[in-house]
Amino acid sequence: MTTAPYIVGIGGTTSPDSSTEQALMQALASAEREGARVRLFGGADIVDLPHYAYGVAARHEGASALVQAVREADGLIIASPGYHGSISGLVKNAIDFIEETAKDERVYLDGLPVGLIVTAYGWQATGSTLATLRSIVHALRGWPTPLGAAIKSASGMFTDGVCNDPAAAGQLDLVGRQVAEFARLRSRLPSATATGPN
Repeated sequence: MTTAPYIVGIGGTTSPDSSTEQALMQALASAEREGARVRLFGGADIVDLPHYAYGVAARHEGASALVQAVREADGLIIASPGYHGSISGLVKNAIDFIEETAKDERVYLDGLPVGLIVTAYGWQATGSTLATLRSIVHALRGWPTPLGAAIKSASGMFTDGVCNDPAAAGQLDLVGRQVAEFARLRSRLPSATATGPN
């Protein structure tokens, strides 16, 4: 029996119920419908994080929980607003805590599927921010999923974690589904070192 993949969501802003966090919630809900177990580190969680410095996670409960969740994760979904053409400092700081896994057996996000979501008021910011997130995930040895959701957010687009725009909702659902599906596929395929030479 295959264990349900564990998908960790990281993202949000300082504003409660931000469009970024609600977009992340919808993608996680999609992953959950695919049979995944999910955990959200939303705006309130990442606002509480100290500035990253090596070793600080061991002294901060929230940071320690984030690092441990990443260590156990079979996939991630990261959501950021587009601020001045790039990711927010808040989300970048949360991502920086992944550095704590640099000496783990699985270094950083090595081999993990990572879904990416960007919300912004204009298309230009969504494109450059999504490209930045992809670069960061590559640097952390993760695999960005084929679709990255670029959401031009507007007032009233989200209600209780559900996107009211069908096209945007479809993107978010697909991001969550791809992460869950790729995580499940990865867990079922034996590695060459596990099976030995043919």
